[in-house]
Amino acid sequence: MEHMKSYQKESAFQADRRKATTEFIKIVSDLWYDKAIEVVLFKNQIIDKNVSDIIHLHEYAGEFVQKPISIFDSLEILRTVNDLRLPPSRLDIGKLTYEYHSDGNNFNDVKAFVVDKLKGANKSTHVGPKDVVLYGFERIGRLLARELLVQVAKDAQLRLRAVVIRERLNAETLEKKANLLSMDRVHGRFMGTLDIDPENNLLIINGTPVHFIQADKPEDIDYTQYGISDALVIDNAVAFRCQHELDRHLKSKGAGKVLLTAPGREVPNIVHGVNHQDYDSDYTHIYSASSCTINAITPILKVMEDSLGIKKGHLEIIRTYTHDQDMMDDPYENYGFGKITAPDITLVKTCAGRNAAKILPSLKGKLTANAIHVPAPSGSLAVLNLEVKNRTSLDGINTIVKKYALEGDLVEQIKYSLSKEMVCSDTVGTSASTIYDSNATIVSKNGKNIVLYIWYNNECGYIHQVIRLSKHIAKVKRYTYY
Repeated sequence: MEHMKSYQKESAFQADRRKATTEFIKIVSDLWYDKAIEVVLFKNQIIDKNVSDIIHLHEYAGEFVQKPISIFDSLEILRTVNDLRLPPSRLDIGKLTYEYHSDGNNFNDVKAFVVDKLKGANKSTHVGPKDVVLYGFERIGRLLARELLVQVAKDAQLRLRAVVIRERLNAETLEKKANLLSMDRVHGRFMGTLDIDPENNLLIINGTPVHFIQADKPEDIDYTQYGISDALVIDNAVAFRCQHELDRHLKSKGAGKVLLTAPGREVPNIVHGVNHQDYDSDYTHIYSASSCTINAITPILKVMEDSLGIKKGHLEIIRTYTHDQDMMDDPYENYGFGKITAPDITLVKTCAGRNAAKILPSLKGKLTANAIHVPAPSGSLAVLNLEVKNRTSLDGINTIVKKYALEGDLVEQIKYSLSKEMVCSDTVGTSASTIYDSNATIVSKNGKNIVLYIWYNNECGYIHQVIRLSKHIAKVKRYTYY
């Protein structure tokens, strides 16, 4: 009988929890689509998530902050947020819930607490959307298109208007581009609507018309013909790398800024969260978002440099094979790349140490690096073997990284993983550029030598960084509460 009562009590609780989660999901959607208020849970995106996803994220959040984070509590706070007249913003409901129930909280009334915490929102200035052009429609470009069009709400920040390709533009080309956009073998199907308008060279994506423009030279394009002005051109074709070449984009009519999705030469290389404040977009017109690897390792390198000081280090980058590796043995400038990709682990040269120092100049000359390409389609691992100036411990390092993952300028970049079984495919879908493996860290007895394991998704983690940097360049970033 006692077992039956216990079962019934647990069943009733689970039903109530799922019902609360359903209401939570509805409010999250209403805030996003009606008010352009994006709600996240400890930086995890929760728009269009199902009930099980939301419950799982609450359990992760509770384990992360070592304090229960209940769906009932976060729902109560979310209801209050929904009742307030807030401008377009990005709010972390996990952080708000944690702070409301943390020790020393002086608020007994939820509304008073939320109003006090979000009082800075009404001081933020509203900025209209920025037109975006994708120059090239490679894999990164297609994933950017997906994310930009998923993020469309009542008040968009970045508005994808056009894609530039070099191929001959006709119905067949548009159909091929649509097929590549709709299904990615790693990231799955694009869960949106997609129609082709070959007469007007358009793809209609989630109801949004996107012009396709054929051009061999960027300076020949007149974007204003398509109603596009002062656009941010995101060059993902990577045909140009240096300032002189990238400057050709600015000769296009209707282009305002340029962002390269690869390391650039003679232009600012930026990792959002690390050095994006070093350049003012009023005066800087061409940027590089560096590489996926640099966006993964520099947030943690900055944390270690600021907290412990880095004397020297070696970076071992274990990453997925790239599109320019051969499927069969063939001559290649880089000897390893000439060997068949599928069954091989390949040791190749990398500029990761030098490129990291472009972002963090204090590390110049302190880092060596190698890269090992492995036969996996997505998800990579960086092993940072560092000698630090200040003595530390395993608990000390984990405490430091957790603090940066909870608050400060790197909360969007660093995800603190509690998993004991991380594998590269676990990184798929993660918006953070850096996934810190807290269970893998090694510290020497003297506390001066540390080994850190940093997972990252070289595609979706990177494109979220590109979008963050794009919003900064375009000056359309909204009020954020993290």
